[in-house]
Amino acid sequence: MIVTMDGPAGAGKSSMARLLANRLGFAFLDTGAMYRCVTLHCLKLKIDLNDEQAIASAASSMSIEIQEDRVILDGQDVTDLLRTHEVTRSIRPIADNQVVRNSMVQFQREWAGTRDVVTEGRDQGTVAFPSAECKIFLTASPEERARRRVAQLEAMGEVADVEDVLAQQEQRDQEDTRRVLGGLKVAPDAVIIQTDGLSEEDALDRLVILVHARDNRRSAS
Repeated sequence: MIVTMDGPAGAGKSSMARLLANRLGFAFLDTGAMYRCVTLHCLKLKIDLNDEQAIASAASSMSIEIQEDRVILDGQDVTDLLRTHEVTRSIRPIADNQVVRNSMVQFQREWAGTRDVVTEGRDQGTVAFPSAECKIFLTASPEERARRRVAQLEAMGEVADVEDVLAQQEQRDQEDTRRVLGGLKVAPDAVIIQTDGLSEEDALDRLVILVHARDNRRSAS
């Protein structure tokens, strides 16, 4: 069974999708981490992020492994390096690269294979897995998402201002919805879950109920 979880930046997709996968006993796939991995690789190589061909070439020469909740780039665990501000502000040209996106989507499909998977990103229910049995669009108010992002950055030792993060987030939201490749959209058959005012446990319980309902419907058919 494939469960997709899409939504805007800062909605808590990664943490909630991981918790959901653990609760269900499913594998977890953080697709955003894959694009961040390519971004980190290009930054390390000091590649011009305006050079689409160089980015595509760098992406094709690297190896990514997903091991439980760790991401391995060319044999090195880079999990803790993927959420830095530098990677976040540099990811757009990577995610907009046609060759990179095609390669990542193919990787995602092959990785999912015949497993039960919870996969999160921006285009999982619309592009990567359009036939997924359960599609979730997880979101929250802009202010709530900005507060969560600040807390995440501060936990990594970075100084962040809520207003600055909110402004950057609003710009990213606009860019994400306008993207030709993998733009942020709600799949027609997705269930929208708004997490403002919900504790982590309450949100998780709601998601589990939804997945079980979709699985029961699938079994009945």
